[in-house]
Amino acid sequence: MGVIIRKIARVGFKWSVLDRVSVFRQFFEFLWDRILSCSIGKPPAKYRRLTRPGAATSFSTSSASSSSASCGGSNDDYGAVTFVEACTTSGSGELESSNSDLVPLKISLLGDCQIGKTSFVVKYVGDEQEKESLEMAGLNLMHKTLLVQDARISFSIWDVGGDSRSFDQVPIACKDAVAILFMFDLTSRCTLDSVAGWYCEARKWNQTAIPILIGTKFDDFVRLPPNVQWTIATQARAYARAMKATLFFSSAQHNINVNKIFKFIAAKVFNLPWTLDRNLTIGEPIIDF
Repeated sequence: MGVIIRKIARVGFKWSVLDRVSVFRQFFEFLWDRILSCSIGKPPAKYRRLTRPGAATSFSTSSASSSSASCGGSNDDYGAVTFVEACTTSGSGELESSNSDLVPLKISLLGDCQIGKTSFVVKYVGDEQEKESLEMAGLNLMHKTLLVQDARISFSIWDVGGDSRSFDQVPIACKDAVAILFMFDLTSRCTLDSVAGWYCEARKWNQTAIPILIGTKFDDFVRLPPNVQWTIATQARAYARAMKATLFFSSAQHNINVNKIFKFIAAKVFNLPWTLDRNLTIGEPIIDF
């Protein structure tokens, strides 16, 4: 385990250096955009940044997924910023037009087979969206759109199959993603060990995406002996630290931390004020950062 964590840490350090270099690149790109805007008389086309709300408001959602969860702990308790289920889809799966801006956010899901990745996504997007999903060899694509303040946020979720052949889909899935969800089965420690390989492969193609480590099947995990739960939780926290990732324990069946993870991504991307409560209690859905 120590060797794997050191391997993850080395990859993370390498890309942290490159990330700092990218800050300078973004600064010069900003200056270049300003020069161009002065020369052509209008600003270059950019997505409008969301503004911070003047006052804190409570989260609201129109989906039924905000009902209370079992297995020790509520599924999604929110703080400031309003997230509302916003758009409908046409029969072709295309978003209906509106006057508000549409900001696409690409999310990638990586992990071994049979760990509950697809169930996790279907719980979030809903059964109707799952029927309209785009399936390719080793890759599944689904969508969900939220309204954040006066802008529509469209999540494009790329679920990569977990077999060895699916590694070929990692480049296309990870390119331009704003967040990468590295997933493992809480009842299978070997799937946690596999996260190192997925992490290293993903970082070859995307060095700036927000890393999130997610343990699935929490409802089965809580049935394990307390000492086994403690061991797995300790190892998962060590992996998350090495990856500089936020750790969530989740359950698709009971909707534990599913919606919260995507709201966390939106809050991080747009720098919106939202307090995420840390939970390190064994037997409850852990959140560590």
